[in-house]
Amino acid sequence: MPSRAKIQNPKSKISPPKKAYARAGVDVDLGNRLKGGLQRALAGTHNAQVLGKVGGFGGLFRADFRGLREPVLVSSIDGVGTKLKLAFALNQHGTIGQDLVNHCVNDIAVLGARPLFFLDYLGTGKLEPPVFKQILAGLAKACRAAGCALVGGETAQMPGLYQENEYDLAGCIVGVVDKKAIIDGARIRPGDAVLGLPAHGLHTNGYSLARAIFFDKMQLPLDARLPDLKKSLGEELLRVHPNYQPALAAARDALGPGIFKALAHITGGGLVDNLPRVLPADCDAIIDLASWTPPAIFQLLARHGEVARDEMYQVFNMGIGMALVVAEKDAARVLAAPALRGVRRIGRIERGAGRTRLAA
Repeated sequence: MPSRAKIQNPKSKISPPKKAYARAGVDVDLGNRLKGGLQRALAGTHNAQVLGKVGGFGGLFRADFRGLREPVLVSSIDGVGTKLKLAFALNQHGTIGQDLVNHCVNDIAVLGARPLFFLDYLGTGKLEPPVFKQILAGLAKACRAAGCALVGGETAQMPGLYQENEYDLAGCIVGVVDKKAIIDGARIRPGDAVLGLPAHGLHTNGYSLARAIFFDKMQLPLDARLPDLKKSLGEELLRVHPNYQPALAAARDALGPGIFKALAHITGGGLVDNLPRVLPADCDAIIDLASWTPPAIFQLLARHGEVARDEMYQVFNMGIGMALVVAEKDAARVLAAPALRGVRRIGRIERGAGRTRLAA
């Protein structure tokens, strides 16, 4: 093989022969070059608890549980589903990394946990440097905002497994909570109030149905402008899934550690399936559908997709990204909490069988 000097000689028109693995579709050298830039991107998410170097066989995190009497580790793993199809179509990949981190942070925040560290998995047929860099930048941005160390991950090149210019992305998060501060819904009682924090669009769920309605049935282009939408259709569908953990933590600090009896991240399954995950077996959540107006994107989906009301609330978040169960005596304080911008009363707890009931 020619020496590096010959490869880099601008006067030479002879290209070095591709390695056999690269000819088969896996460019190890390209992967190594891209990973060589990881240190700068990840460094901004690291603190003194992160040990070792980027690119090792495992991420090292020195646990510091001072201030916690009985620290409990909380973990979660997830992806962003077919929202990826929008990123492919728009060739915008930075926000997908933010979606992934924020979704995972929210999933452990409902238990009262704060994030410690995060790892990602990227699988693709062919590694595209600009796409890789956008995804990594989004992951790092969201981790920095969450106070969460991005300690490593895996990038897999698997030609023949993915369609051209497509990839899959998943993430794993680990956090910690003091055992006495775990929020598990055990204190929920009839008469408690159900509050909701506003969503920013579809977040990361319901995209298969949304795509079927907007693009297959209605034949709309990504740059379509629809009534009541401030952004183009593509931009609206790619809005970032927010991280609710800092606001929830700030409210707990201000109002007391026991202020929330339960929290439910409204993801796949909507209010119908996610609230029962935190309800006692003898309590129902009664959701007052008149207490808020779902954003225009959901009204368009329901009307043009001819989707029944109950199914809409089982597939989409309908404008509520996080549900909070609090004692009725505490509801006014929570509703007035500066950290919880946009919080509203959306229902109540009654005796029942551990279900969500939608009240018109």
